[in-house]
Amino acid sequence: MKSQRRIERLSQTIRYSQTDLTLVLENIHDPHNVSAILRTCDAVGVRSINLLYNLEPFPKIGKKSSASANKWVEKRLFRSPDDCFNVLKQEGFVIAASVVDESSVSLFEMDLRNKTALIFGNEHRGVTDKSAAMADVRFRIPMFGMVRSLNVSVACAITLYEALRQRLAEPDKFPPKINADKFHEKLQEWMKK
Repeated sequence: MKSQRRIERLSQTIRYSQTDLTLVLENIHDPHNVSAILRTCDAVGVRSINLLYNLEPFPKIGKKSSASANKWVEKRLFRSPDDCFNVLKQEGFVIAASVVDESSVSLFEMDLRNKTALIFGNEHRGVTDKSAAMADVRFRIPMFGMVRSLNVSVACAITLYEALRQRLAEPDKFPPKINADKFHEKLQEWMKK
């Protein structure tokens, strides 16, 4: 039996779920990076991510390094960009690929208040050319130092918190509305965890 305090915390977390914001992690190699990204997803309220692994094996995610965020964020596994993007498009997501390139739009010029899937690529190769070409938009985090790259988990955190900042600025839309039936279904599911 869950305590009333626990039920209230679960309920609040579900109410603040960002069902219209998701990530695509493309061949992220380091399990610590994936774990850190899951922790940020949980903190922001992203409840579902997409794992696109067609060049790298899927990393084993430890409970300790993800601080148990692993159990609160659903994961869908895809083996090809075509399959992943087709599903996201059918669900109505605009797909934005993180590409460190001067032709990419600045993160801070993007409107992240709408249904968005953000793609982040492998630590060494970045987002694949195929995925970048299939995306609706390519974006970059402005950087002015000698090193023009960020750790992928840091880049995800910056981007997710920019999306959250934009969404918090519209109190009539935040927190997102959740159907009562879906709310109770998710609460029952989470009470078993």
